[in-house]
Amino acid sequence: MSRNTEVPALMAARSGQLFLDGQWVPSQGETVPVIDPATGQITGHFAKATGEEIDRAVAAATRAQRAWWALSALDRAAALHEVAAQMAAISARVGECLTREMGKPFRESNWEGGASAGAFRYYAELARHEQGRIAGPAIAGQLHMTLHEPLGTVVSIVPFNFPVLLFGWQAAAALAAGNAVIVKPAELTPLTLLVLMEAFTHLPPGLVQVVTGGAEVGQALVAHPRTHGVAFTGSVPAAQAVARTAAERFKPTLIEASGNDAFIVMPSAPIETVARGAAFAAFLNCGQVCTSAERFYVHAEVYDAFVAALAREARALRVGSGLGEVDIGPMASARERARVERVVADAIADGARVVCGGRRPPGLEAGCFYEPTVLEVTHQHRIMHGECFGPLAPVARIHSLDEAIACANDSELGLGANIYTNDLAEAFRAVHETETGIVWVNTPLNDNDAVPFGGRKLTGSGRELGAEGLAQFRRSKMVMIAPVALPDPEWFPYPDADAFANQG
Repeated sequence: MSRNTEVPALMAARSGQLFLDGQWVPSQGETVPVIDPATGQITGHFAKATGEEIDRAVAAATRAQRAWWALSALDRAAALHEVAAQMAAISARVGECLTREMGKPFRESNWEGGASAGAFRYYAELARHEQGRIAGPAIAGQLHMTLHEPLGTVVSIVPFNFPVLLFGWQAAAALAAGNAVIVKPAELTPLTLLVLMEAFTHLPPGLVQVVTGGAEVGQALVAHPRTHGVAFTGSVPAAQAVARTAAERFKPTLIEASGNDAFIVMPSAPIETVARGAAFAAFLNCGQVCTSAERFYVHAEVYDAFVAALAREARALRVGSGLGEVDIGPMASARERARVERVVADAIADGARVVCGGRRPPGLEAGCFYEPTVLEVTHQHRIMHGECFGPLAPVARIHSLDEAIACANDSELGLGANIYTNDLAEAFRAVHETETGIVWVNTPLNDNDAVPFGGRKLTGSGRELGAEGLAQFRRSKMVMIAPVALPDPEWFPYPDADAFANQG
């Protein structure tokens, strides 16, 4: 097949399928169209998995997990390295599928596969490093230790904005810890993960499976009596529903639920460079990033210069189909664009001033496009107190670092925060005083497989990446071993001298 037809044909072939027990199989469930947000055309269909298919997936995962955990740590590591190699090999094909499903520029989609492969390489080795620890014995001559064991079957529910990356973060750690994984993709990007399963076919059948559908499928997997842990990324209301369901069976949960990250600019920062970083932080993936900079707090001394520079950067961004030579693709769906349009209309009604953008770009009527938008606001405007999740950069004027940190912390969410400054004391204050799980100083939106990612407040609980990400999918077991069976002085009968009647 030619480059222009290979992936569309593959998407058509995967339409209506699930990946169960090592094979792509047609689902018996109702199918729903998948729409290319750049063209409005149907690119395929996904199935709403039935209860019987969910049970089949869980049963297969249970069998596969036992076989997986029975392998040596070295064998599991080798298998995960092979996953990474296969993910890298097919990243372009998977990336094109992702661009056709949710619109992001191909460069970003292709990057996801490579970044996800990096997480598999990292956890392949980290899991071999240790599986517990030896404690000093409380009883002489005995061996007292902690073992780290897998949870069992982990349910991974991933969003549309970074489905390959976030699945990779979760699955790499869960598999390295010895678990099986059942992933429920977002309704906007189901075919991408079905195509991605080409990288997992060498694993025991059932160890990694894809079950598609809506929220009801995710809830059924979370509630299932034979799943044992949950990793979820999505909105706060959906996360709360998942957490409530998991709590009924006391299942460990990894929750990452939204952000509205602050971006602080102080007078010592180089404004032209900061404006470029700000444009990337606000408009990457059309602003559909949980760690997007959504609230800008800029010192009055450099406010006007920053707003002008950011507007120049925004106007220069090339908007169009993610398969073209562009910087910004469409929003993921018509519903998402309509939501952002309501946010902007409300901000204008609330007193915001549009500096640039704020409309659908001319000549791109067929898709779900929206111009990168810069607005002048104050901290009191409603737009500064919710998640925009779109290509919007509302900028407020502040007069001190104290005010900036107070505004940044005035949020129910607490994922990340940014500060640009050349003053080391200001940077240290921001690191220690900002109520978030992540702080970037002069370097927005970066991550590191070896450093934990996660937030505070209503952003959720638990951590992905790093040693903490591996621990998320393990349970601890206390083990005490006496080399031979000997009577213990604590056993019955108790000495008469220890009785209450013989005291004092």
